[in-house]
Amino acid sequence: MRLDSLFLENFRNYQSQKVDFHPVCNVIWGENAQGKTNLLEAMVCLSCGRSHRTRTDRELIRFGEGGFLLEGTVRTRDRAFISRIEAGAGRKKKISVNKVPAKSASELSGVLNTVFFSPEDLQLIREGAAARRRFMDASLCQLRPRYAAALAEYQRLHEHKTRLLRDCAERPDLMATLPDFNLRMAEAGAALIHYRSRFARLLGQYAAPAHLECSGGREALEITYTTVKTVTDPFGDHQTLVGQLLEHQRTHYSAEISSRQCLSGPHKDDLEVSLNGVSARSFASQGQTRTAALSMKLAAREIHREIIGEYPVLLLDDVLSELDPRRQEYVLNRLGSGQVFITCCEEDRLHSLLKGNVYRVSGGVVLPG
Repeated sequence: MRLDSLFLENFRNYQSQKVDFHPVCNVIWGENAQGKTNLLEAMVCLSCGRSHRTRTDRELIRFGEGGFLLEGTVRTRDRAFISRIEAGAGRKKKISVNKVPAKSASELSGVLNTVFFSPEDLQLIREGAAARRRFMDASLCQLRPRYAAALAEYQRLHEHKTRLLRDCAERPDLMATLPDFNLRMAEAGAALIHYRSRFARLLGQYAAPAHLECSGGREALEITYTTVKTVTDPFGDHQTLVGQLLEHQRTHYSAEISSRQCLSGPHKDDLEVSLNGVSARSFASQGQTRTAALSMKLAAREIHREIIGEYPVLLLDDVLSELDPRRQEYVLNRLGSGQVFITCCEEDRLHSLLKGNVYRVSGGVVLPG
């Protein structure tokens, strides 16, 4: 899988730009705030239909313009595809693949998969559970269209239920709709647990040996998926999971009414990471947490390869500058397969280590390096 070319129009700080890429390695360098990350953000958009950095398309539109256009030429499964996104303020977003309108953004994921890694991800272990859920969601929404649909449905229901709980004191009649919301949330939540538990298992299988090697054989990494307490086996069948989620909702009914918050469901799921049997979040050093986060990101790349049969496009946004030489070497030694994009402030060392194309970004313009 590779991205052969990308066209941006009025996206972030890009007015109009077309770039052709190397099939293996692309080094993108330039000073800060020139548009390097924006370029990678556009690639993420073309893989899932939305940005990983913002909640609304409005923020992606170049200042003073009414909308943006992204178009990418992708090569996968020995075929060429053209993915296209048009979005504007107040207009419905248009997505197409090979000029055929897409029914949903998940059709983009059937063409292009990306794994994005930024310096912020090096704190993946130390951050709260929400960061690790976003990590799971980012991969699963690309890999499993049914997961993306279930996640969107669950988030919609969660927002509605939250408003219902907030307003029920003034509108007691709203409580009549709560059982229906709870059932539908349990149905969607069971689907999330089904996919997340299996993703976490694969993640642990790939991340453990990666971390062991990067740590010089000194540290054993283990990843455990955690969800609501009434779910005794996250690998159970769908109806069993639904029943257990409904039971959790029942036991939290009074607390939800009292707090006016939705306290029950997989929106609080987490990945517990341990090193040599000890919580990495609580006790690991900065170097250990960075190695664990690095192993998890590279493991996600391997999961994509296992499921779709090809390596996804790997996007490394100024990550190497945050790593010590040993960890830099560890990452660079794993870039032999699949296409990779690496952004940095100076390209000298990377250019000598990696064979491919070099680009310089200045003021929203991409130039030959």
